[in-house]
Amino acid sequence: MVQTQQPAIPVIYQGQFGEYTINDNDRWSVIIYRTGLIIAALCFTVATGLILFQENNPRVLQALTPIYFCFWLGLGVSLSTIHIYLIPLHRLLQLFWLIGGIAAAVFAWVDEEPLALTIYHHPYTLFGVGFTFVALTGIYFKEAFCFNRMETKLLTPLVPLLLLGFIAGIWSVSAQRILLAFWAIQFIIFAGRKVFQGIPADIGDKSVFDYLHAQRSTQAKV
Repeated sequence: MVQTQQPAIPVIYQGQFGEYTINDNDRWSVIIYRTGLIIAALCFTVATGLILFQENNPRVLQALTPIYFCFWLGLGVSLSTIHIYLIPLHRLLQLFWLIGGIAAAVFAWVDEEPLALTIYHHPYTLFGVGFTFVALTGIYFKEAFCFNRMETKLLTPLVPLLLLGFIAGIWSVSAQRILLAFWAIQFIIFAGRKVFQGIPADIGDKSVFDYLHAQRSTQAKV
């Protein structure tokens, strides 16, 4: 006798504005979000290791540029699928990411030095490239606020303090290396822990998204 498999009954969640279910598209968006984070974290960690241990190798310095843009792309993937209730904030983080990427591409194109050296020798370039890290800090803040994770609580203030301190010239070389290493370690811990987190947590309360979407549709009609 052939047994037919019964379709799985979707779990119904109770949200702030009503009931909702999680579908395959929701799950895939979370998987893509986390994959982007892992790519970004791995690229950042590899680049940090090369900077700390192979900083005088010209080939390594050249390799940092494609690694950076791989990091940037991974971050962009995450920003395209992250679940943030406030659409204007979501779009603002994406805009910061785009500005930072364009600035990095321009500096990489016009300067004969590797991008890492351009930024190190000319800290003011972070007023353009640094927008990418503003977007990354936005992800850290969102994760710290939503999930109370220690590593993102540490990263949220660390990134602006390190970059602004570098621009102002207040960090010694030793301090820069220590803070950069700490950043990379916490980033990889953050991305690694996301792999084992339940998918519904990253989706959030879909009833809020539905409510905000209905509000925008109503306002558009008025």
